[in-house]
Amino acid sequence: MGIWRGVIGDWSMSIWGICFAVTLIISIVELCDLPSCFPFYWYTFPVTYACYAALICLSASIIYSIAYVQFLPYGPYRDRAIAATAFSCSASVFYALDVAFTWNWYDLDDTICYVHTVPGLLKVLETLVAGVIFAFLSSPSLYLHPVEHHTALVWCVAVYCICFILGAVVLLLKLREREYRLCILYPIFQLVLTLFSTLLYISTVVLWPLYQFNEEFGGQSRRASVVSCSDELAYDMCLWDRLLAVAILTAINLLMYMVDLVYWARQGSIGTEDVSSAPDAVLSHLLFSQSEDAL
Repeated sequence: MGIWRGVIGDWSMSIWGICFAVTLIISIVELCDLPSCFPFYWYTFPVTYACYAALICLSASIIYSIAYVQFLPYGPYRDRAIAATAFSCSASVFYALDVAFTWNWYDLDDTICYVHTVPGLLKVLETLVAGVIFAFLSSPSLYLHPVEHHTALVWCVAVYCICFILGAVVLLLKLREREYRLCILYPIFQLVLTLFSTLLYISTVVLWPLYQFNEEFGGQSRRASVVSCSDELAYDMCLWDRLLAVAILTAINLLMYMVDLVYWARQGSIGTEDVSSAPDAVLSHLLFSQSEDAL
């Protein structure tokens, strides 16, 4: 649009570009009838992606309007940004409909999709919230200043990255159906990872507000004390608001990790039903693959 977008605007543009590209690739694969060329159960990928896209497009719509559109001057640039927000909301609705109808469209009701389960949905939400946190942390000045206290803040950023990577690993294991090839039981593996991530997030919930909002540790306790927040000609979301958003999102993610931890602890205590159902799941997958090849 010919004007500076800022980090939030760039993040939103990246999200929309990635969603467009991946959707185009999925459409080409479907039209060319290429699902059998992939080394995993193909139809779980579009559903997982559509779930992510619906949530992240909705998040981009909200963040883009709050952190960017409201700072634009009235005129054609603002109108275009509002139109982009409206189309982003529409895209999230269509992706949600995709999640709701894709599985029934392929008549795969007997096949369990990971994102349709409680731990799968929790894992999607955990990684999604981490991705939104990364958007607010796109400026290194948020965690590298002041220098004498930046070690704790860098630790917090490292926690976000580590937990995001662990969640992505779990999703990839489920996508490629490799979870039952681990050297330990999959529910135990999930329980250990979730416990580890929960402990990391507990440290972040304490350290981030302490070093960002406590003046004794170099933080800013009042919004008005930050120059960018008192500037009437601000063109981007002020730093203090972004720090507060990260603190809130960290607490939300900790709650989801705790729910996830309770779920896997309960699975471990009742004998892990997933282990007993693993042979049936593998058998059903093999039978479906054979029938698909025969067709």
